[in-house]
Amino acid sequence: MTYKAHSIEEYIEQLPEERKEVIVKLRTILQENLPEGFTEQINYGMPSFVVSHHTYPNGYHCDPKLPLPFINYASQKNFVALYHMGIYANKELMDWFVAEYPKHCKYKLDMGKSCIRFKKMNDIPYELIAELAQKMTPYDWIELYEENIMKTTKKAR
Repeated sequence: MTYKAHSIEEYIEQLPEERKEVIVKLRTILQENLPEGFTEQINYGMPSFVVSHHTYPNGYHCDPKLPLPFINYASQKNFVALYHMGIYANKELMDWFVAEYPKHCKYKLDMGKSCIRFKKMNDIPYELIAELAQKMTPYDWIELYEENIMKTTKKAR
């Protein structure tokens, strides 16, 4: 599902009632647990936490006019998604998350490269998401991004 919104509040307002509570809780957990320095905004049509151009002037390599994305979350047709770029770029963080997930959820982990899909709205591991959010500062993310993603992008050219 695509929601047209210019603010996170506008995005949330458009959601079906059963998703609003989940998205608001997810947002609150991220706001309370992400290290200082991430900026909250709509990015790629969904609520996001990014590294602003003020902190990282180069922006996102796919479109340098955009800030460097870190975490996005969205209400999709059949699930709520959490997109965490740090998991995609850091194998140790991915391995930690995959090992911890069963301790917090009774359902099997449904995950892509950076996308964690939650299909059961009553079994979202908010405590685990809070812990995940605390694990990387904007500066850690910039360093990892430049080491892994930018290096890979340059080699592909």
